[in-house]
Amino acid sequence: MDKLFFLFYSFVSILVYIIVLPFLLILSIKSKYRVSIPARFFLWKNPPLKPGGIWFHVCSFGEARAIAPLASELPRDALRMSTATQTGYEVIKSYTDQSRFLPFEPLLLWWIKPQKALVVMEAEFWYLLFAVAKMRGAKTMLINARMSDRSYPKYQKMAWFYRQLFRWVDEVFAQTPLDKARLESLGAKRVTVTGNIKLAKLPSVTKVWQKPSGLLLCAASTHEGEERLMLEAFRDFKAANPEARIVIAPRHPERFEKVAQEIERFATIHGYSTQHYSELEEITSDIVLLDALGELVNLYAVSDIVILGGSFVPVGGHNAAEAAQFGCRILSGSYYFNQRDIFEAVEGITIVDTESLSQKLLDYKEIEPAKIKYRSDMRPIMERLRDVLHDQ
Repeated sequence: MDKLFFLFYSFVSILVYIIVLPFLLILSIKSKYRVSIPARFFLWKNPPLKPGGIWFHVCSFGEARAIAPLASELPRDALRMSTATQTGYEVIKSYTDQSRFLPFEPLLLWWIKPQKALVVMEAEFWYLLFAVAKMRGAKTMLINARMSDRSYPKYQKMAWFYRQLFRWVDEVFAQTPLDKARLESLGAKRVTVTGNIKLAKLPSVTKVWQKPSGLLLCAASTHEGEERLMLEAFRDFKAANPEARIVIAPRHPERFEKVAQEIERFATIHGYSTQHYSELEEITSDIVLLDALGELVNLYAVSDIVILGGSFVPVGGHNAAEAAQFGCRILSGSYYFNQRDIFEAVEGITIVDTESLSQKLLDYKEIEPAKIKYRSDMRPIMERLRDVLHDQ
């Protein structure tokens, strides 16, 4: 059955690849995909990883950063890295020159070389990634695995597929006992609960920002539709606190220019000063656009109030612990379904809806500074990886 399913899935994936080729050629013209699509779908400047290492696959910027504590515990010459996004690639290439964009599934049949282990982060459920890596000798692991309330029913509908996929996964390290139960119901075996590794070692300050006078608000990792909401709430807040300033940090770099235009329009109407952080690395204006990567933790360190993006629209929220470590007052929307375990580990997060954000900001003195209640444990994962290096 395993072999028949493998052959069938491989055939279908090759067929899909052929069908979408014309669309990929068109998309590759766009600046957002000019590097990733040629690399992932045409193997342009994307040679196979050197054999015999510990191969980590992560999806995006946040996961690429979260993997750093594990990567730092292993010999650099043993590291292999892959990602699916440009922002993720910018991070992983700092860990090792053996960093690549992950090719589209059918190309993995020719691209994957034998590795000692494949370590996949969270919910990157690519059947051929696990199957081919294991057939070529790798111990396969899924770490920081989660199954949110929102996504679990969708996975259940495809349970027959995930049972086939988990046949190729040797071990799973889940975030919570509930995640463990859900993953086991889909066929996962040897599941260990370790907590969220994003809590194991939080990013530290890399540069000290000069805190401006007055209260500093941080609109963190914002998505489409959230900037306007936070700007309007800031308008009311600044009327009561004239020296207040806000820094807006969009989640995705490709939105920097669009957000900049929205900020300029808003500022012009209300008479606020604005600036781009990339042009002046200080906070001197009423509204500052943080158009640079890797600076958010430095901003948290000097912020009084953090409004977490990705939670006022149905994205799933972002990591509150990074701000909580500095004792910020934290506000979040109700759409934090991908971060429930982190929210449970942080005390003092205030959940608000869009209509009450402005009033809750005005009542900020009633909000307790956030703090982290507990961390996670990476030791079981590290012990297994060290065993793999030693055994092979």
